Amino acid sequence: MGASVCLLTWNSSFWPSSIKHRQGDRSSTKQSISRSRVCNSVIRPSCKAMALSSSAESPEVNNEGERLYLGLDFGTSGARYAVIDKLGTLRAEGKREYFLHKRGESMDWLRSWRETLFSLLEDIPANLRPVIASVSIDGTSATTILINSITGEPLCRPLLYNESCPDALPTVKSIAPPNHTVCSSSSTLCKLVSWWNSDFPNKESTVLLHQADWLLWLLHGKLGISDYNNALKVGYDPELDAYPSWLLSQEYSRMLPSILAPGSTIGNMKEDIRIRFGFPKDCIICTGTTDSIAAFLAARATQPGKAVTSLGSTLAIKLLSTARVEDARFGVYSHRLDDKWLVGGASNTGGAVLRQIFTDEQLEKLSEQIDPMQASPLDYYPLQTVGERFPVADPNIMPRLHPRPDNDVQYLHGILESIARIEAKGYGLLQELGATRVDEVFTAGGGAKNEKWTEIRVRVLGLPVSQAVHTEAAYGAALLAVKGDEQNSHKDYS
Repeated sequence: MGASVCLLTWNSSFWPSSIKHRQGDRSSTKQSISRSRVCNSVIRPSCKAMALSSSAESPEVNNEGERLYLGLDFGTSGARYAVIDKLGTLRAEGKREYFLHKRGESMDWLRSWRETLFSLLEDIPANLRPVIASVSIDGTSATTILINSITGEPLCRPLLYNESCPDALPTVKSIAPPNHTVCSSSSTLCKLVSWWNSDFPNKESTVLLHQADWLLWLLHGKLGISDYNNALKVGYDPELDAYPSWLLSQEYSRMLPSILAPGSTIGNMKEDIRIRFGFPKDCIICTGTTDSIAAFLAARATQPGKAVTSLGSTLAIKLLSTARVEDARFGVYSHRLDDKWLVGGASNTGGAVLRQIFTDEQLEKLSEQIDPMQASPLDYYPLQTVGERFPVADPNIMPRLHPRPDNDVQYLHGILESIARIEAKGYGLLQELGATRVDEVFTAGGGAKNEKWTEIRVRVLGLPVSQAVHTEAAYGAALLAVKGDEQNSHKDYS
């Protein structure tokens, strides 16, 4: 697979024209969502994983002449779907934990993701599937999959978003510009170079895909296509709309995928998938994006200075800026978003650390007892394992969760406040590096529901913080599906 590049520029806004001006009326949006949700969880006794959420209104809907849009989010701990109409009204949503399979001593993530994808498609109400016009998927940034470009077979296990390849970092630093996004041991390019330098035979027939690319390939069948958001950490330059010459001069550049803008039509859904799940003949598959960008799109923070913090298993911040900022020393990078830049980074701290220590029930009960107006004297750096990506890129930084007080309320307070300090440090760093000053933060992800944590963050950040009307990345992926249908429905991709 060569490194051919399709230079498709998005001249209109990232947000679909039918939806992008509806951000202001937040209360009416919430009311319309609550009225429009439908039952979305179909559980069979043979399922190994459960659809974890459901919404309750009658699915008996007249779909004649309707066009709906499907977004799928594959995050760090599970997957979700959202079905919306052209105005952005949520028609169905659901989620699943990943099926857990092992191959030898390691997780068989590809099998887990594939089974979860097909289970989510089956969870979509059967009466909605025949009018789904387009589909898009987001996935974790820098999750890297190396595929045989002839057979489609994986050549090794996926290299996950938070894995480091420090062995490849000196090589990458020797070819890339100083402090480039790829100059981080967890970058996609470091993972590619590490694999290239291994003793794996027959590297010639190989193509690199990201998690979202691979999942979309299962639906459209055209191997070797990605988007410029996912490709950023392999070295693609979204400002040039091309791979840079320093990367194309490398022998392994032939493994790089072709690049389209997020939300671009790739082709029609494969016939066997379409027939199996009852999708229409003209259903198109669109390029995706990363999970944190999809969460930003869902929040519809459309003005410079608006930011979205995604509080999921990890913490990711994204700020809409008029200036592009890149600095690998701090794990800072910019994604293109129309004529502006989405500046940010992703930390390894976040909800996964909390779940290591507390159950969901404990988190809820202990949070209720926290006084968010009082600063915690405890100073932690909550990590699951060794290594951090942002606001400092250091593969050797150690988790710090001690001393632990006897009182669990104090302990949780200290952890939540320490994560908030990391978030504040991140936004301060972006401004120091030249990004637009943040003036408001919207929150997505599971942590957005914790009101005491939100109040702590308001105090620590010194900024207005609110939960986004839509908090799920799957909704942002669905917006990309709307965009793809708007821009490409007049073309024939059969």
